[in-house]
Amino acid sequence: MITYPEAISLIDKIYLKLPNEKISILNSVNRVCAEDILSPSANPSSNNAAFDGFAVIAKETKGLSSNKTKKFKILKTIAAGDDPKINNFEKNSTVEIMTGGLVHEPFDSIIPVEKVKYFPSKEKPTHIIVDEQVKKFSYIRFAGEDYNLKDVVIKNGELIQPKHIMALTTLGIVEIKVKKQPKIIFFGTGNEIADYKDKNVPSWKVRNSNNHYFTSFGKSLYFQIIDGGIIKDDEPDKLKEELKKTLSSDIDIFVTSGAISAGKFDFIPKLIKEFGFETHFKGVAIKPGRPIMLSKFKQKEKLFFGLPGNPISCAAGFRFFIYPLIRNSLGMPKEKKFKAKLINEYSKSENFTHFARCLMSISDQGIIELEVLQGQQSNRIKSFVQANCWGIFPGGKEQFKSGDIIEWVPLIPSS
Repeated sequence: MITYPEAISLIDKIYLKLPNEKISILNSVNRVCAEDILSPSANPSSNNAAFDGFAVIAKETKGLSSNKTKKFKILKTIAAGDDPKINNFEKNSTVEIMTGGLVHEPFDSIIPVEKVKYFPSKEKPTHIIVDEQVKKFSYIRFAGEDYNLKDVVIKNGELIQPKHIMALTTLGIVEIKVKKQPKIIFFGTGNEIADYKDKNVPSWKVRNSNNHYFTSFGKSLYFQIIDGGIIKDDEPDKLKEELKKTLSSDIDIFVTSGAISAGKFDFIPKLIKEFGFETHFKGVAIKPGRPIMLSKFKQKEKLFFGLPGNPISCAAGFRFFIYPLIRNSLGMPKEKKFKAKLINEYSKSENFTHFARCLMSISDQGIIELEVLQGQQSNRIKSFVQANCWGIFPGGKEQFKSGDIIEWVPLIPSS
């Protein structure tokens, strides 16, 4: 049995080499970028008005005051989207300009509409009267101040979100390269598993929750989880057939829950070995989820994960083993862990890493606090429903007291 850090070190080396594919940006949300996306142009493309008003040349207003005014002839009106070209420019001229309208040379400054004095009248003006010196570049948005040519828009390994679509469409980027979306097939195992819709489940059986939890888990993230159903303890041949199909399909990871320990019906380790998978670890010093197994097919980019059958052990195995491996395979950076102040005591076996169901909150003083919830046994689901995060209690320490700083991650990652 290895430690959790040793298992993660192996996962950092054993990951899938997923291919890239080019897709429309409109289909790219929740996909992972496969290369740095660079801006093909500047945004804004030209200087434009940040305020409704009148464009002038700042140096023509030098020395102006309430005692020394000057009239500027109105040449035209430029709205956002209008061609800013001026054919009749002359000295001491101005153009009325709306927010977003392009500021064409030689104009370089805007006088806000609220400060404008019209001549001969506001209703039918031919000129404006300027009675103060205008600072150059007042109320101007500069070309490229948002994105310049070849600025990075999305980084390689970054998860594409709706906010990115705003930038991509603005810059005229139509297609991008993304990583293939990993496909995972999940099988529950065991004679004790009953259909969750069954109203009359005998006391010696349990309703299926693992399959449904993981398929819904995948829907909220950036990989696909296929529900493979349930394999009974006396149906190893059925699992063998499913493995054969997987090895010739586009499925990347084969996952089971249960049947991986050393009991009479724990048939999976032997079966995996027969198929040519090389086991990299079996059993990790963690709680919940100690009997966990990772194997890699020697001839293809296929992985097998065997998770424990208890729902919480299974959930922890997915969150802390399969999910980091998926991030590695997609070229994503390591998931960021957060820290919080523990507000109750917690004890555990010294050599084991514990993943505890916790409630993270922010105190009135703005301090992030972490409470370990009651009911941490791997078969108890209520604390999982009540929790909003996993607290990570590392090996090497038995007792944790109130005030200790503890790392935590959300129950379901967001990016």
